[in-house]
Amino acid sequence: MAPPERSSQGWEDELTDSFMAGDHAALAAAYREFSPLVHTLALRSLQDRSAAEDATQEVFIRAWRSRATFRPQLARLPAWIVGITRNVISDMQSAYVRESKKALAAAGAGVGSESGDSEVAADVLADRLLLDGELDRLGEPQGSILKLAFYDDLTHEQISRKLDLPLGTVKSHIRRSLTHLRRRLEADLATS
Repeated sequence: MAPPERSSQGWEDELTDSFMAGDHAALAAAYREFSPLVHTLALRSLQDRSAAEDATQEVFIRAWRSRATFRPQLARLPAWIVGITRNVISDMQSAYVRESKKALAAAGAGVGSESGDSEVAADVLADRLLLDGELDRLGEPQGSILKLAFYDDLTHEQISRKLDLPLGTVKSHIRRSLTHLRRRLEADLATS
């Protein structure tokens, strides 16, 4: 019997059935085949090698755990894995936004405290003003979307409903805006 032919994309579609059936060898083959692509997509979006490695691992964990939901009649396995990758990246960016908000809130709480160091309070206030200025520079609707995410702690779905924008548009604006903000803030920190 001849070995299965490889498709033009490099993935043997015959392995998809094995993957869906829970064959660990098929999972290993999928990881070997797609992890470089997943890692590249994550690295481009997250701009952090460690985060990209975490994202890559999370993609394959999610793919393995949710393999029963995969429908090969709708898409090939590579496309499904890329979709999971986009969701993982979006989730990680949302987590970054939440952590940034928590840090700002914690730092802002210290601004008014009598026992707080006035120099630290001034730095926190300066950071807050810098962030507010950068959010304003993003323009619309990006600035409003991130303000709702940062300050009002709204989910992507809530922002989508509130601004009457498609969910995918909100997620795209957040992803691009966070990347833009990261670059601008890193450039600002490098010059100070």
